[in-house]
Amino acid sequence: MSLPFSEACERNKQPILEALDRLLPTGARVLEVGAGTGQHAVHFTRQRQDLRWLSTDLPERLAGLAARFEAEAGSREIGLRALDVASDDWPEGPFDAVFTANTLHIMAWPLTERLLSRVPQLLIPQGLLILYGPFQDRGVHSAESNRQFDRHLRARDPAMGVRDAAEIAALAEARGLRAVADLALPANNRLLVFRKSELAD
Repeated sequence: MSLPFSEACERNKQPILEALDRLLPTGARVLEVGAGTGQHAVHFTRQRQDLRWLSTDLPERLAGLAARFEAEAGSREIGLRALDVASDDWPEGPFDAVFTANTLHIMAWPLTERLLSRVPQLLIPQGLLILYGPFQDRGVHSAESNRQFDRHLRARDPAMGVRDAAEIAALAEARGLRAVADLALPANNRLLVFRKSELAD
């Protein structure tokens, strides 16, 4: 079986890791939503063997993920389970962080709202939600390439599109997730980081 592969993951995995390295404590329990090809999970856990990583994706994508982990994870154990964001069958947690990369722009907006609603139930107090991808701000794209990408996505499916960081921050704040960082990464992508308040559930 050929392994799923993403050129974008190969390009961005190290810059993302460098940011995660500063954010995640030793031994952090991390839930990855939408693991895709598994390249991120393999790279991150190879460099940070202390991480307790659980990758999730839609059921039909698990075979490719399992094949990559078997071929490349070595002695490191990377957890794997099915997760449909729309369902009620989520891992129980608790987790120190929830991480997702390049998923929000392919999710319908109601699924983004659902993700933000479920995350506080999964995180420990002061736990982190970490979102990677392209974002716009109050309707303004940060680069022409992101504007073109947004147009391409919406032509494929009107439910897709580059999401607005301000709208995400407002939804997160209403659910007890406070914005603590907005990191610029290569190729006009960003890492949005939110921290769960002590009182959120």
